[in-house]
Amino acid sequence: MNKAWWKEAVVYQIYPRSFHDSNGDGVGDIKGITQKLDYLQELGIDVIWLSPVYESPMDDNGYDISDYMAIYSQFGTMEDFDEMLGEAHKRGIKLVMDLVVNHSSDEHRWFLESRKAKDNPYRDFYIWKEGRQGKEPTNWGAMFGGSTWEWDEQTQMYYLHLFSRKQPDLNWENEALRREIYRMMTWWCDKGVDGFRMDVINMISKDQRYLDGEKRGAALYGDGSPSFMNGPRVHEYLQEMNREVLSKYDLMTVGETPAVSTEEAKRYAGADRGELNMVFQFEHVDPEGGEFGKWTTKRYRFSKFKEIMIRWQEELAGKAWNSLFLGNHDQPRSVSRFGNDTPEFREQSAKMLATFLHMLQGTPYVYQGEELGMTNIYFQDISQYRDIESLQYYKELTEAGLLSKEHMMACLAQYSRDNARTPMQWDSSRNAGFSQGEPWLEVNPNYLEINAEDQLSRENSVFNYYKKLISLRKVHPIVTYGSFCALAPEHPAVFAYMRELGGQSWLVVCNFAADLETIEIPKRFLAPDSQLVIGNTERTSLTPSVELAPYEAFVFSSPAVTEAGV
Repeated sequence: MNKAWWKEAVVYQIYPRSFHDSNGDGVGDIKGITQKLDYLQELGIDVIWLSPVYESPMDDNGYDISDYMAIYSQFGTMEDFDEMLGEAHKRGIKLVMDLVVNHSSDEHRWFLESRKAKDNPYRDFYIWKEGRQGKEPTNWGAMFGGSTWEWDEQTQMYYLHLFSRKQPDLNWENEALRREIYRMMTWWCDKGVDGFRMDVINMISKDQRYLDGEKRGAALYGDGSPSFMNGPRVHEYLQEMNREVLSKYDLMTVGETPAVSTEEAKRYAGADRGELNMVFQFEHVDPEGGEFGKWTTKRYRFSKFKEIMIRWQEELAGKAWNSLFLGNHDQPRSVSRFGNDTPEFREQSAKMLATFLHMLQGTPYVYQGEELGMTNIYFQDISQYRDIESLQYYKELTEAGLLSKEHMMACLAQYSRDNARTPMQWDSSRNAGFSQGEPWLEVNPNYLEINAEDQLSRENSVFNYYKKLISLRKVHPIVTYGSFCALAPEHPAVFAYMRELGGQSWLVVCNFAADLETIEIPKRFLAPDSQLVIGNTERTSLTPSVELAPYEAFVFSSPAVTEAGV
C-alpha cells in the first residue's frame, strides 16, 4: 500500500464560532484558536480542519461566502489567520481549509453582478432559469426547507439554490467561473495551507435537463438529488481541479459527498483517478427518518450501522482510502447518538466509540469536544435554536400540520445541528471558559461535569484515552496500514474485527450495548504472547469466551507489541 502523510494523520475539526472566544463578544475567533493550539498539540492531532472563516453574512454560519480571499471580521483579520497558521506549523500541526464552491453567498460580488442584467458578464456564474407555465423551473425541495428556486424581480427569472435562498449555486458549466475558483485555491495554497475539505463537492455538476424529482408520501417538494448528486461532469471537474491546482502541492483533500456509494467513492478517491484523497460518506449517519428525512425520533439501528461500516472497510480496501468519523458540525454529538450520554455510561461509551473508530483503516476525524465526551444539549424551546436548517424545518413542518410542535422538538433534540455547535467546554468557570461575554449559542449546562481542565488532570479521562489512541497510530503502522477482517458480523451488539500487518494481528472488540454481552475470542489471542494494547476496563487477559461489560472496548495484540511498532 502506498504510504502518505494524510493516511497516517488524525484530523481535528474546529467550528470556529464555537471553539474559543478571545475578545469577549460571545463568538469564537481565530485568536481563540491560536490560544488553544497547545491543547491540540497535547492531544496529539496532526491536522486541523477549519470550518469556514471567510467573509460572510453568516446566513449559514459561514458556509455562505461573500469573499473567498478575506476573513470574516468577527473572526479576526488575515494577519490573525497568518499567525495561527504559522503557530500551528511550528507545533507540527497542518491546516486544512473548508472549500465551499458549490454555492456562494448572494452577497458575493459575482452574484451582485449576475443579478443586475441578463447580459451581465457574471450572469452565467450562477444558474438562472425561466419558469414553466407560471410555476418554478422544477419541483425540487431545498436542503434547508422550501423550494430550490428563488424568483428575482429585477431580471424576471429564477435562480437555483440547493440550500438557503442566500446561497445561490455556482454554475460549474462556465469555464470562466472554474478558472476563478482555481485561482482562489492556488492563492490559499501559496499562503501555506495544507489542503481542503470540500463542501458538498459532489453536487457541483447538474444534469442540464433539469427534470422534476419524485415526491414521496406527504413531502411538499420533489427529490431533485438524482439531478445534482454525482452529476454527469463532476469527475471531469475534479480531475481538472487536480491538474490545475491540487497536483502542484502536497495536500490533503477530502470531499463531502452525500449519497455516495462505495463504487462512486472509488471514482472520487481511487489512487489512480487524479481527483481526491478520500471522501466523507454519510450512509452510517443517515437517520432512518422516512418521509420527513432526518426528522425522526428513531434511534439508529446497530445492525445496519455495522453492515455499512464493514462494507466500506471491505470494498474500499486497496482501492480508495476511508475517512472515519461519527460526528461533525452537521451531526448530533456522537456519544449521545451511538453511545450513552447518561452519567453512568457516558465516559465508558465515549472511550468505546473512540476505540472502534480509531482502530479502523482510514483517516480518523475528531470533532471538537468529542475528545471530552461532550453531549447533545436537549433544548426545551424553539427559541433556543440558532441553526437555519432546524428553524426552517420546524416552521415548515409544523405550519403545514405534518408534525406537531412537540414531536418536532423531540426530533430536534436528537438530530439538530446545534447539538454539535454548543460552545466548547474548557473549564468549570462562567460559560465553560468559552467566552467572557454572552455566548452566541447556549453552553451545555453539563460543562461543570464535562470540561477540558478536569479531563487533562484525570489520568482515566476521555481526553487522555483519546491521547493514547492517537499515540498508538504514530508508533504502530498496523493501525494505518493493516488489513481489516470483520469478526462475528451477525452479533447483535458487538463490533469486533482484526487488523493484520507483517505477521502481527490486533483484535478490536467493542460492546455497543448497555448490557453484558458475550463473544468468542480467536485462539491466537489466547496465547501467552498476546497482550493488551488499550482498553476502557481493568481487563488484562482473555479467555475463550469473554463476557463484556456495558460499552466495554479493548484491543489485544498477538504477538506482543514493541515500542518500535511492527
